[in-house]
Amino acid sequence: MGNAKLTVGLVYGGKSGEHEVSLQTAFAVMNSFDYDKYEIIPFYISKQGLWKVGETLSAPYSEVEQLKLADATEDMGTALNVVFSGLSGAEKTVDVMFPLLHGTYGEDGTIQGLFEMANIPYIGAGVLASSAGMDKVVMKKLFADAGLDQCEFCYFNISAWKRKSHELIVGVEDKLGYPVFVKPANLGSSVGISKAIDKESLVKAIDFAFRYDTKVIIEEFVDAREVEVGVLGNDEPEASVPGEIVSSGEYYDYAAKYTDGKSQMMIPAPVDSEVADRLRESAITAFRAIEGSGITRADFFLRRSDGKILINEVNTMPGFTPYSMYPLLWRETGVSYRALLDRMIELALERYNFKQGLKYDNE
Repeated sequence: MGNAKLTVGLVYGGKSGEHEVSLQTAFAVMNSFDYDKYEIIPFYISKQGLWKVGETLSAPYSEVEQLKLADATEDMGTALNVVFSGLSGAEKTVDVMFPLLHGTYGEDGTIQGLFEMANIPYIGAGVLASSAGMDKVVMKKLFADAGLDQCEFCYFNISAWKRKSHELIVGVEDKLGYPVFVKPANLGSSVGISKAIDKESLVKAIDFAFRYDTKVIIEEFVDAREVEVGVLGNDEPEASVPGEIVSSGEYYDYAAKYTDGKSQMMIPAPVDSEVADRLRESAITAFRAIEGSGITRADFFLRRSDGKILINEVNTMPGFTPYSMYPLLWRETGVSYRALLDRMIELALERYNFKQGLKYDNE
């Protein structure tokens, strides 16, 4: 990267149910950068979607609350002018953007589209992969096309639910039985997810999921171990060792992930080498199915009855504190947290530089 410091724009917060998770992630990442190699410009997006930009930093903040940039101007134009500075012919203020946003308006391709319009490099998956990786229904259709095994599911939007709820309930009961898991189709971190064991709890779970999204997905219950694999790369992706989640609750919900501190990660997962290899191969297949680039974490069920591997979902912006599964998987594979940050930036610049060579006219 040469001797000059790269300027990284950290983008966090966001108009999402995962706003607080994003702040925790940003704080951890900010405190892990090598400030001999990088300087940081913080971008905070409020829950209302308003942008603020902070001063260039050569050292991290000491408290999470500072990430909200209380002293920065309320003028959104100031922040967005920094993002779009390269388009005006002026020297770019930021060399690469690092979106640390979870859920809607951050992990779903929207902000990736903004960075594409600004012609600025950014870390993580592109527009299509982010969008497909966010929508659990679209994701599962791509997995099916790639030949990956997965659990049975149903889905519908809020308009259909209002018009024919009885018919949809009967369809779910006939196809999936009970229990089932009801989820917003476009949200992560287990926000809005419920387990339903009968018709009454199913209706409540669907109404709850529709608080967060206009489309819900309902999945059959699978008695399985939960195993995750990290994928890193662009055209030649690599897979990490698998890790296993041992949830503190009945299933790996929001509390089990973030608040009760009782869930355990077993890295590497206690599976035999043949199963580990198949998990790694399936993770790369899932990555390619959504046309991924940069980073992705692929989550699987390992069914207890027969050991069958079922893809559950991919996460194109997985939790990224030093204690999150994704960086820990790579640490166990031999890639330190700082080396992982370096590699993610390299991959972002590699993809950007490749696209700069494409033609956008007919001459």
